[in-house]
Amino acid sequence: MFKRSLLNHTRHFSTRRLAAAATRPCAPPLVTPTVRQWQLVPAYSRAVRRAYSAEAKEEKPAEPAEAETEPAAVDGAKLAKELEKIQGELEAKTQEAKDLKDKFARAVAEFRNLQDRTERDKRTARDFAIQKFAKDLVDSVDNLDRALSAVPEESRTNAEKNKELVDFYNGLKMTEEILLNTLKKHGLEKINPVGEEFDPNKHEATFQVPMPDKTPNTVFHVQQTGFMLNGRTIRAAKVGVVASP
Repeated sequence: MFKRSLLNHTRHFSTRRLAAAATRPCAPPLVTPTVRQWQLVPAYSRAVRRAYSAEAKEEKPAEPAEAETEPAAVDGAKLAKELEKIQGELEAKTQEAKDLKDKFARAVAEFRNLQDRTERDKRTARDFAIQKFAKDLVDSVDNLDRALSAVPEESRTNAEKNKELVDFYNGLKMTEEILLNTLKKHGLEKINPVGEEFDPNKHEATFQVPMPDKTPNTVFHVQQTGFMLNGRTIRAAKVGVVASP
């Protein structure tokens, strides 16, 4: 009875130990290298060393960085020369553009001056195109003036005694006025400078007389009337001037 109980207890304990052992991870079994494997270890070590040596040799060419500094310095000097050359060309082109701009401004100014001169010449030619004709026409005006001056002043208004003469005088007077107005429209004006100061550009002094009651160097008599065409004297008036005392 006692032996049977002890045997059962022993079996139960052995079963629990086996279950616990089954649940734990088993350690890998130790493998003892063979003689051939021990012989191959030195060869494997030598192959690994040769592999590392080859990798080291392949990486060694990256070390000489000092040798690359010389080509870099040469490239920098070449770049500086090219930059200096480009800068010189830029300065030359800038100066050339400045000169061309100055020439263009001068050409524009000359062209505008030419336009002004051309316009002025055209205006002068237009204004004085009839100058020769006007010089020939003033003689006709002088003849009308002489005809009017030939009629005595007392006969110019006495229509009862000299009606024909008065009518003739009035007709000439009207003709002269119409002619002078027509000439004035075209720039031709008559000069009658009595009482004005003597101007050598408009007047021609034929004689001088001292007159105490008049201002010296003034016109007191008109011997022949003058004419101006658009401000230009085409015939100076022949006048008598008061002489200085």
